[in-house]
Amino acid sequence: MPDITRRRALTTAAALAATASAAALVAPAASAAGHDHGHTSPDTFDEVYKGRRIQGRPSSGGGHHHEHGGGYAVFVDGVQLHLMQNADGTWISVVSHYDPVPNPRAAARAAVDELQGARLLPFPAN
Repeated sequence: MPDITRRRALTTAAALAATASAAALVAPAASAAGHDHGHTSPDTFDEVYKGRRIQGRPSSGGGHHHEHGGGYAVFVDGVQLHLMQNADGTWISVVSHYDPVPNPRAAARAAVDELQGARLLPFPAN
């Protein structure tokens, strides 16, 4: 078996690093192809949660030029809860910004929990 030279070892290591980098760049694109990011609206809901009426439904944007909620509106006692869908598909709200949840209904429930009975104030539009 021939002795491995320093040059051959470095060449092999560089080739392996390049292959790993290429795989890392291709993997997110391949996994994203299997997901429908924001194209399917979550289910519509209308329920009372802890004494508060929470509703969610697809929206047309209502004139907002920069819509974070992916075309979906959530209301707590009739006041719109500002939502944002993250790149990984989770949702956050202006009330529970640091606690991502799997869907808008969970975001509405988390907001009610966080509000602890306080009234939700309208979020100022820019």
